Amino acid sequence: MNPSTTGDQIPVVVLAGFLGSGKTTLLNHLLRRRAGNRIAVVVNDFGAVEIDAMTVAGQVGSTISLGNGCLCCAVDASELDGYLERLSRPAARIDLIVIEASGLAEPQELVRMILTGDNPRTVYGGLVQVVDAAEFDATRQRHPETDRHLAIADLVVLNKTDRVTPAEHERVLGVIGTLGPGAAVVSASYGRIDPGLLFDPAARPAEDEKIRQLSFEDLRADEGEDHTGEHAPHPHTGYESVSYDEPAAMDPRRLMAFLDSRPEGLYRVKGFVDFGAADPANRYAVHAVGRFLRFYPEPWPRGTERRTQLVLIGSGIDRDALAKELTVCAVTETEAATATDESAMWGVLRYVRSGPAAEEAADPA
Repeated sequence: MNPSTTGDQIPVVVLAGFLGSGKTTLLNHLLRRRAGNRIAVVVNDFGAVEIDAMTVAGQVGSTISLGNGCLCCAVDASELDGYLERLSRPAARIDLIVIEASGLAEPQELVRMILTGDNPRTVYGGLVQVVDAAEFDATRQRHPETDRHLAIADLVVLNKTDRVTPAEHERVLGVIGTLGPGAAVVSASYGRIDPGLLFDPAARPAEDEKIRQLSFEDLRADEGEDHTGEHAPHPHTGYESVSYDEPAAMDPRRLMAFLDSRPEGLYRVKGFVDFGAADPANRYAVHAVGRFLRFYPEPWPRGTERRTQLVLIGSGIDRDALAKELTVCAVTETEAATATDESAMWGVLRYVRSGPAAEEAADPA
């Protein structure tokens, strides 16, 4: 995600899922197809031997390995802030931070730590819950908390779909849709999802990065092979995007009604909003992931045309319907000529980080 749309903050994504669901495989896939982004990883193994840390070592700009227990149990919010502080220093030029939680971690606590942290350079980037399609029923039986985790996920990756029949695939999708009705759901094999769900191509040119030694994963990616040496299938697109460009100002109340009732499958919203006479001095960068929403007011750059430009990303979304709903949010000429209600921006300002009220509104749990 372009940092300008998140107030120059680095998204922090929590990658969760029970043991064997394919989290590390998915993470390595993202690292091999990072589109020029610098990704920092916090790896949390359950146990003394940090196999996951060794798997991703050398693939990222910064790696912090935390062994002997769950991250959510081993550190408190202030300690996690310390790790994020190190990873988010401007000199590191990190674009995305991924916390790969232990298979026995409690993702809700990790999310709460990020939301209540006081690091101004990071922002919550969503909870990605990885599910093993072949072991779905057995996992729910052994770990009843699976249902709760799915209920708070922003993105569910139904992994290992190559190991189930089409009928079983559809059945599991239906159950997940019932347990986590607000989450975007994408199906995958070998953890291969489109990285565009989580991040955009880096703004910096590729040659800006220092020359580094190629890893085995880089070579395998170039050869189109997976870790077994077999030819790797190409990832499915997995998501749709809607681009919205409107020269008219947006009505604050109507836009907030749209954002507060985001449809199923809509995972990310990013861009800039012009609220016109409601706040003529500022444009509002918007960052939404799952149920998390935040606005960043900033003065209009000199020479910039005033308009609203948004990109909406999700899975299984109705692109035409979303475009129509956004069009309704635009201010008409008649409305623009009338006096602006001073209370119109209250709903927007609730999601500007400025105090406890904003923190409470931003907490998806």
